[in-house]
Amino acid sequence: MTEHDDGALVLLSGGQDSATCLAWALDRFPRVETLGFDYGQRHRVELDCRATLREGMRALSPRWGERLGEDHTLPLAALGALSETALTREAEIRFREDGLPNTFVPGRNLLFLTFAAALAERRGLRHLVAGMCETDYSGYPDCRDDTIKALQVAINLGMARRFVIHTPLMWRDKAETWRLAERLGGAALVELIRSASHSCYLGVRGALHPWGHGCGHCPACELRARGWEGYAAG
Repeated sequence: MTEHDDGALVLLSGGQDSATCLAWALDRFPRVETLGFDYGQRHRVELDCRATLREGMRALSPRWGERLGEDHTLPLAALGALSETALTREAEIRFREDGLPNTFVPGRNLLFLTFAAALAERRGLRHLVAGMCETDYSGYPDCRDDTIKALQVAINLGMARRFVIHTPLMWRDKAETWRLAERLGGAALVELIRSASHSCYLGVRGALHPWGHGCGHCPACELRARGWEGYAAG
């Protein structure tokens, strides 16, 4: 990998945020590949949405279609086995004694970005793009800007490379994320993300709500619905 390789690897879970990040990367980088993780998540249906999102974006723009490269999925069953959380077990979603929701999977984003860097090194990609956000989030410590900046330093030191980790949603709320999608790909991209992405923690697809599919009452659905309402209100 050289300093002049401007290809990007997008962490594409199948949710709203990562789908918007994929569009953001396709708008900026000449070569874009995607990476998903199967860690035994309760909402594993999100992985099934990835192909639809990729093909939908390919069809939206010939330029994006030319830039969109290979897709990769890595199994991380050990992460799910270690995690006693509501995202990896059939458990009621609640707050822990330390104030964090029990949907927090310890170490998840740290592992995701480390594995992503290892794959990017092999694929000759310099830029890592991920949907972490410190504005509309549940307090997860591995979503914080300080965490991501520190991890970039550690990865670059440990791999003797010059990766750049991009988090284009870090300071945007969900309404602003919808607006970003509209700026990037117009109403067609907004509709693709609304109908094809998945954010519900319980893995419920069900009926298509104004904001997308989901149970409608888990924290992820409530956050997505509020963001849509803010976006729709202008």
